[in-house]
Amino acid sequence: MKKYFLYVSFIFLGLGGFINAQLKIGYVDSDTIMDKLPDAQDAQQKLDVMIKDWQTELNKLEKNWKDKYDDYEKRKLIMSDQTRAEVEGELVKLEEKMNDYRQKKFGANGELFQKQEEVMKPIQNRIFDTIKKVAEEQDLDFVFDRSGDILFLYAKPEYDITNLVLAKLK
Repeated sequence: MKKYFLYVSFIFLGLGGFINAQLKIGYVDSDTIMDKLPDAQDAQQKLDVMIKDWQTELNKLEKNWKDKYDDYEKRKLIMSDQTRAEVEGELVKLEEKMNDYRQKKFGANGELFQKQEEVMKPIQNRIFDTIKKVAEEQDLDFVFDRSGDILFLYAKPEYDITNLVLAKLK
């Protein structure tokens, strides 16, 4: 019985040391990294130019539809049934064209999504690889992104590895 107690005591002492081991945690602010990384800024500017061009085209389509609709509303009482049906058909076609364009450019699998994936993925991969290298160099157990959904109520600044990641990326 005494041997059993000694054996169990050693196990708990050993586990106690393991349980009290300190975790090293770091965090980054990926928004700051993306804001300060020239490659990410260039990529975002290219995307912004495309978005602006597409939005301008969409605005033209919307204005064209609205102008035709306003004209239709003014004249519908004096139009023949056939003319009214033709104009309504044109309005429906214009609205479909507008919605198709919006979906093609800005939809879930639209060109914007594809371009973001194409342009930003290599940059995101490079940032992730750099974060991993810094974490390994700093012997960190975990690295969190404070600009994401994880809420930090308190974080010591000495665990912020954002500047180390930025320095390695340059």
